[in-house]
Amino acid sequence: MGRRFNLVSAVAALSIFASAFGFAQGPPRGRISGGMERRQGAVHGPVARERFLQLSPEERQVFRRNAERWLQMKPEQQKLLRERYKIHQQQLQKEAEAALRQSGLRLDQSARDQFEARYLQERRRMERELREQFEAKRDQALPQLNDRLKNEFQSRQSVQSVPTIKPTTPAASATPKK
Repeated sequence: MGRRFNLVSAVAALSIFASAFGFAQGPPRGRISGGMERRQGAVHGPVARERFLQLSPEERQVFRRNAERWLQMKPEQQKLLRERYKIHQQQLQKEAEAALRQSGLRLDQSARDQFEARYLQERRRMERELREQFEAKRDQALPQLNDRLKNEFQSRQSVQSVPTIKPTTPAASATPKK
């Protein structure tokens, strides 16, 4: 019973953790709908499983690695991540509301919810694409950096490994000068 509860708790918490980093697909969890039960930010029931099954194989693997990391974390670390997630969600909520205000649209609550969901969905997509572009550029630049550092430190090493020859002075005579 205790192990099953830990696993269920971990999956629920990690579904939150994963969505914070853009791994989860589908509408945001800001509104409760479709049989989704929400307790202290955790998603329970069939919705979490459905979202997991919607993930690509790569995203599932990332999710599993994150789940393992989560289970190994100390409670203080988990609490810190939950707080960061909450702050991040609040910030995204404010940005979605600002985008709606800037658009000048006057929408009923249902349309506002749809606008917010689409904004958050597109925002996650955009951030994922930017992250992938950044990683690709970094992967291209790293070999050049490694070569430059290798050359720099090889030249330092060759300078240091060459023995320095100190000029020798003729031996002082045994008789002191007067």
